[in-house]
Amino acid sequence: MNKSEIIAQLKKHKVQPHLDYRIKRNTEAFTDTLFYTLFDSNTEIEQNLELLEQQFDDLVHLACWDTKHPCKKIWESYVASLPTVLEKLNRDAQAILNCDPASLSIEEVYMAYPGFYAIAIYRLANILYLKGFPLVPRLMTEYAHRQTGVDINPGATIGDSFFIDHATGVVIGETAIIKDYVKLYQGVTLGALYVAKSLKETKRHPTIESNVTIYANATILGGETVIGENSIIGGNAWVTASIPPNSKVFHTPEIKIKTPTND
Repeated sequence: MNKSEIIAQLKKHKVQPHLDYRIKRNTEAFTDTLFYTLFDSNTEIEQNLELLEQQFDDLVHLACWDTKHPCKKIWESYVASLPTVLEKLNRDAQAILNCDPASLSIEEVYMAYPGFYAIAIYRLANILYLKGFPLVPRLMTEYAHRQTGVDINPGATIGDSFFIDHATGVVIGETAIIKDYVKLYQGVTLGALYVAKSLKETKRHPTIESNVTIYANATILGGETVIGENSIIGGNAWVTASIPPNSKVFHTPEIKIKTPTND
């Protein structure tokens, strides 16, 4: 094919009418502005709220394709919810400080803990998700995913004082429910037992009751799976059935140590 034919073929197969990557870039800028507005002491709140509204207007223009549900109307209620979200995030930060002996100060938690950042962006995205703003909440949490290694779907339901330690590799599915004072470590998956498009409107991911600790690389699957309150799930455990409250679940590997005297 010559150049003209190649161009014609590319145009023929470039069929997505709404695939404008400005949505992605603008969402990331909006997310950064939002995070700094809430947490950076040198960022002026009043001034930044005006900037955020303009950024939001741009996102509405790019991403709100359903004219029957004008997304612009979301902004005022979204801003009104930010104080409550900030209160929750402050409790999340305090939970991290209280639970992690390696944390030196609350300032370190806000600035250096990837788990806190991932939780913050999830909470800010979740509000938009619940209001039905298309695509933008997912782009917000995917932005945090890229930076932290934590993949929290914005549709998940997460209670107070949530703690993700080390963060990398954590996956929390769309219909997961996490109650209060839950601690997760790196590599934890709260996923679906089956993957099929027909299950879209069903609860596919587990429920984690309050005061549960889930250690590294544990996998908990299924919408009917409930981990009872005050339970501990050990590292590398594979759980696909409900666990009663106050339980301890451990994976016991077979470890063999070979030394020169055993030869």
